[in-house]
Amino acid sequence: MKRATPTSIVSVGARVTKSYDGDVLTRCRPEEVPVLLGGVLAGQTVLAPIGDEATAAALDRVDEEPPIDSGVVVGTSGSTGQPKLVVLSSEALIAAADGFRTQYGSFTWHCALPMHYVAGIMALVRGHLDDLHGGGFRIASPDLSNLEPAPGRNALCVVPTQLRRGLADPALCKVLTAFDMVIAGGASCPPWMLENARQAGVQVVTSYGMSETCGGVAYSGEPLPGVDIDIVDGRITIATPALATGYLGAPDLAARTFVDGRLITNDRGAWVCGPKGKRLQVLGRLDDVVISGGVNVDLGEVQRLLDGIGPGLAVVAVPDAEWGQRVVLAAPNGTLAEWRDRLRPHLGAPALPRQLLLGALPLTGSGKINRRALVERAATREGMTSDHLAG
Repeated sequence: MKRATPTSIVSVGARVTKSYDGDVLTRCRPEEVPVLLGGVLAGQTVLAPIGDEATAAALDRVDEEPPIDSGVVVGTSGSTGQPKLVVLSSEALIAAADGFRTQYGSFTWHCALPMHYVAGIMALVRGHLDDLHGGGFRIASPDLSNLEPAPGRNALCVVPTQLRRGLADPALCKVLTAFDMVIAGGASCPPWMLENARQAGVQVVTSYGMSETCGGVAYSGEPLPGVDIDIVDGRITIATPALATGYLGAPDLAARTFVDGRLITNDRGAWVCGPKGKRLQVLGRLDDVVISGGVNVDLGEVQRLLDGIGPGLAVVAVPDAEWGQRVVLAAPNGTLAEWRDRLRPHLGAPALPRQLLLGALPLTGSGKINRRALVERAATREGMTSDHLAG
């Protein structure tokens, strides 16, 4: 990527447009994305949807011009750090939508996700392009209260939190059964949630992907056509025609992340064999393995155990002078002693929580658990009384 100083900055309504020697990067509000998307897919507009102050600040710090084929600059949710500015070309966006349509067909897409994150953007992209094949898109509220399936096939994209709430509401659950596909992504869906959906007749498909791949590359563990997923020393790497161009303002990070046409992820995975063949299983992040008391603790494995128990549970680790890393459990209720007793039959002693945080889990704008916020709370012992810490 070249570096350049903007030749002009002009205001366009509520938007700010930077012109780089003929190339234009247009900031917009999330709700403006559906109107501006046609220009993106036609290669006429480079869009930067701004949904939070962190993304706006990251863009302010960058004076680098977007590559010539850019379509959208997406800020990541920043759940574990500062947001990255992911550059997606219009060709990559179209390739992602085409790959999904090849595998699953066309739909009317109902977008109930933030339209400044890749999952929301891709619901709109698929709907915009599926309009040529009998589909289209509709905007839904985040609480799913205004869902109204259109004639023909319908698809809905949600995060697990939305799905859980929808399944718990009998009237809304009945509406969800009218959809041909409910795609749950952004975080793992615990087995109990998938089983509840199956029993209710809701057609849930889990999604694995990220901003750097224009969203989903594998659905219920099955890669899309044209996607090559490999696992090297436990690390997932991905080659896809929907691969991002890079990171705006972070060429060194891009060089480490995009290598020989592949995305080098920070996720751990494995291939598992089932009735329908080989499927991808995501085991957690590489940095989920921490050392507590001189022993490796797999936080991803602990989180999967918690997911099987119920909603509102999460695990993180923070530096500790005695243990190296202190395992911290976030839960809606209970005492530390009760949780340690409950988890002891399933976990080794180093993996048992030594700190308890009570209350609702903090979430990012995209609906993921905000683990950075949990770590900050744990480090300052916010929301913890004196009997919530174990030695």
